[in-house]
Formats: sequence, C-alpha cells, structure tokens
Amino acid sequence: MPMTEQATGAHHPQPRARNGGSSAATVEHVTGAQSLIRSLEEVGADTVFGIPGGAILPAYDPMMDSSRVRHVLVRHEQGAGHAATGYAQATGRVGVCMATSGPGATNLVTPIGDAYMDSVPMVAITGQVVSKAIGTDAFQEADICGITMPITKHNFLVTRAEDIPHTIAEAFHIASTGRPGPVLVDIAKDALQARTTFSWPPTLDLPGYRPVTKPHAKQIREAAKLITQAKRPVLYVGGGVIKAGATAELKVLAELTGAPVTTTLMALGAFPDSHPLHVGMPGMHGAVTAVTALQKADLIVAVGARFDDRVTGKLDSFAPYAKVVHADIDPAEIGKNRAADVPIVGDAREVLADLVQAVQAEHTEGHVGDYTAWWKDLNRWRETYPLGYDLPEDGSLSPQQVIERIGRLAPEGTIFAAGVGQHQMWASHFIQYEQPATWLNSGGAGTMGYAVPAAMGAKAGMPERTVWAIDGDGCFQMTNQELTTCALNNIPIKVAIINNGALGMVRQWQTLFYNQRYSNTVLHSGADTEGAPAKGTRVPDFVKLSEAMGCHAIRCEDPADLDKVIEEANAINDRPVVIDFIVHEDAMVWPMVAAGTSNDEVMAARGVRPDFGDNEDD
Repeated sequence: MPMTEQATGAHHPQPRARNGGSSAATVEHVTGAQSLIRSLEEVGADTVFGIPGGAILPAYDPMMDSSRVRHVLVRHEQGAGHAATGYAQATGRVGVCMATSGPGATNLVTPIGDAYMDSVPMVAITGQVVSKAIGTDAFQEADICGITMPITKHNFLVTRAEDIPHTIAEAFHIASTGRPGPVLVDIAKDALQARTTFSWPPTLDLPGYRPVTKPHAKQIREAAKLITQAKRPVLYVGGGVIKAGATAELKVLAELTGAPVTTTLMALGAFPDSHPLHVGMPGMHGAVTAVTALQKADLIVAVGARFDDRVTGKLDSFAPYAKVVHADIDPAEIGKNRAADVPIVGDAREVLADLVQAVQAEHTEGHVGDYTAWWKDLNRWRETYPLGYDLPEDGSLSPQQVIERIGRLAPEGTIFAAGVGQHQMWASHFIQYEQPATWLNSGGAGTMGYAVPAAMGAKAGMPERTVWAIDGDGCFQMTNQELTTCALNNIPIKVAIINNGALGMVRQWQTLFYNQRYSNTVLHSGADTEGAPAKGTRVPDFVKLSEAMGCHAIRCEDPADLDKVIEEANAINDRPVVIDFIVHEDAMVWPMVAAGTSNDEVMAARGVRPDFGDNEDD
C-alpha cells in the first residue's frame, strides 16, 4: 500500500512509542479490543468521537472502563470525523474518530477527504466484518481501505489481535509527523475479540517513511540572496506554517526583511492581521492588495503553501514577473503547479529559522533589500481598495456587519469555525485573526456541514476557550444534529446562522453568471405565513429546532439588537447557544476573481475593476 508524504509542517508527534524504545515493556493478557483501548491511552488520545455498531462493538466495552479516553457519542459519523478535525486543528494533537463497518465507515469518507485536503492529523478507526468474511459481501461490509486509499496518508487493515498496538502507534506517528494527514485503521471484528498480549512501547516498522525536516543549506543561502536582491518580494504563507508551529519564526523573518506577508485561507492567524506588514488574504475572494501583490511581485517566497487554484487564478497568468522560492515538507508539492527557482524541502519551522540566519548573514555583508517603492505601491492599493461593505438600504441586517460584530465582541482567544460559502469568506474578511489555531474551516474540500461538528471538536479539545461556529442556513441543515451531542456532553459552543434564505455563494454565481436564474438555490417557500415575501429560511424554524436539541436559541432581525444578542450568547456557558440572524439575501462577497480568469481581472466590487497603473518593471 503506498505511503507518500503530503505537505506542510512538522507536527507535534503524538505517539510515545519510537523505534527501539528503551523503556521496559509491561505485558498484559487482554482481548484485541482491550489492546486497542490501551494503545489509545498510551499514544495520548484523550477524546474519541464515534458511534458504536456491530463490527466495532467489542471495542466499546473496554472503552467504558477507561479513565483516560473520553468517548463523545455523536449523532452521525460525518459529525465524528469533522469533530476529530476541529479537535486536531484547535489543539495541534491527533483527532480520533470511530465507526462501525459498512455505512458507518463510509459516512466517514467526507471528513477523511476533508482532512486529507487540509493536511489535518486524524486517525479514523473502523470495525470490519470478521476476517473470514472479508470479500464475501457480508452484512455491513465495505472495503473502506480501498475506498479511502486516495484520501488517506496511509491506511491499515488489521486481522490479527497482536498487530493492534504497533499499528495504532504507527498510525499516530504517520498522522502527526511530516505533512500531517488522516490515517485509517480498519480492524476485523475477530481481531478485536481474540485473546492476545499487550506490551508497550511497540517497535515502529516504517522503513519507507522518513520525512525530510532539515532544509538544504545551499538552497537556504540561495533563497536569502534572492530576498535581499528583490525589489518586490512577497512572503506567501500557507497553512503549513501553523501546522509546524512556525508562527514566531515567520514574524521574525518578516520583520527582519520588511517584506509584505500574505496569508492564505488556511493560514489566517499565522501572522497577525493587524501587523503593518500584513497585506491580507490572497485568492478568488482575497484582498485586492494581496492578490495584486502576488501578481506584481518579482519574488514569491512560498512557505507551507501549495499554489492552489483558488490563489493562483488562471495558472499561466499568475505572477508573471516573479521568481519562486517554494519551501514545503512534501516534495510532491514543489513544482506541482508552479515551477520553483529555489526548491526547499523541509519543515516550515526549520526553514524559516534557517532563512532568518541566512538573511542576517546577507545583511552583515551589506546586502539589504530596498522595498521603499514597493511599499509605496502596496500602501496606495491598501488605502484605495480596502475591504468593506454597504449596509442594506431597507434597514435589514448586513451579514458582514453581523460577523464583524461577533468578532469584535468575542473574548480574546476565541476560536472561530466556519462552514463553506459566503459566510466563510465574510468571516475570513471581517474577523481579525491575531493568533494561530483560532480560525478553522474546510479550505481544500469546501465541505458544507463542517462548522457545527468542527466547533464541537474544538470546544471538546479546548474547553476553556470560547468557540463560535459561523454557519449558513444551507450548511446548518446538514449537520445541526450535533447540537444534541453538544447539549448532552457539556460542550457549550455558540452558533451564528447567517440566514439569507438561500445557498448564498451559489446564488451569487447565478446572479453574476447565470442571468439571475435561481435554479434550486432558494431555501424558503417564497412567502411567510402572512403571505409577505419571505426573509430568510423559516422552515425549519431554527430557533424551535435548536431549543428542541437542548440549546438556548435567539432570532435577530433588527440591527439595533445585534450587539445585545451577541453579548447574551457570550454570557451563556452552560449550554450551546444558537442565534438565527435574518440577513439581506442580496449581499455578495467582494473582491472576486471569476473562476478560470486571471488574477489581473480582480474585481474590487460589482462593476469596479481596480486601476493600478503600470508600475511593474517588465
């Protein structure tokens, strides 16, 4: 089974087992299921999100006796997977989810794929039919290893009880080191039921897995020379910087060089939004200054980023004047989309630390970059094309204003989890992220239904933090049942439903590109109970639905009530809180680069194309 490295960041290695571990092993006589739970305890897994079923049931019996592993009984396996992801993104530790065979396992496919795209360390444990029945189309059988092979960093099928400890140790090691990612462990029911011995630590046997973390010194020196020689450099920062715990090193490098910093959707918080060197988020809906900085740059230093199509726009017209330094722990990412002039394979933290030393050496020799003219351009663009929004003329709630006020009134250190769509982009624009691991979202896969269970996982892992889920009325209807899980397990998240009565981002595309033909994007009946035009989704009634699931629920329609209801939500910490914000349906996300077009065609607002002048040295 192939096991390849996939990109960004060294992690916080989870398992305590290491090759040739020297601590004396303790041998216990146990069942395979008991061995599984003991292994989870030893690798430091303190929370498991899951649902029992026939094939995994043997594992649930000894879990009941564990004082070190907390199980959170979710309402749908997709919720278990996203909760494990939210837990991992918020804590930096491996998230764990568990499901039974067949449909239980296949319900984990979406969150596994989501974690794979966003390089999230997760271990998914599934039960499988007894080993003799594998391949016979037995009841609730699915080849989950085959199904998930393209979307896991590695996966294991375990048919012998004695293989469970070392498999779990290896799974956690693979998930959390190198480029993090999801690992699946599928265990046959008879392996869970069989008698075996348990000893710890096991020996890890991973001959093909040796992530390169230390960058090559020659490449670092070349990169430092390019940085000091450049006139228009940009530090293009991806999520790998957060995963590597490299935010302090990034700040030192940025301030040492004075180069502008742009942080991708997955990297928000890696560099403080308020820092004067920060020029915003790039991409399809990125800040005009960030998008344009990359287009006009003569050097892009990409760290833990993958030149995603949402950042580059039309690839052959992206950053036409720029040389590229591309640093990533996954060599497969380097040159995949954009050729690198200086490729650097290594952990982001070590790369940035070494770059700091190399740039200091260049400065000592009198080679210091002069970016004065560059910053004159950047500051002019920032002043001319800032992020902003217009309030609705009819006096209704602006979705951008709702999200902005949630961010302003949130306690320091609040974690925000967003669904996918317009509200996700507004949350990236109008909440300031000053710290890493305070912004959780589904960036690569764009998974609707991510926010509520991810917020649940984040709150379970960081119970002392306030956690807000920013969701849409479309996304909310996919996984809101996990509010019941939150209510019953003392996981008091707060949920803001940005309720515009539509699948907002798809509706925006229909407005702009499909002549306002709103085919199957309207989520309401068109009229309220009195026959007046509907405002927001009212079926289901989100307030009644949330109350039925054990939450405190509020509806807000008047801008005058906005701060009051947010403060009320922040003050309630003994149960989940849901606020149904009825917002104007015609609000759009700007700036925007239309799909398939060049970033040169960025629109600051509808009908407003920025005029940058011809400042590049081409």
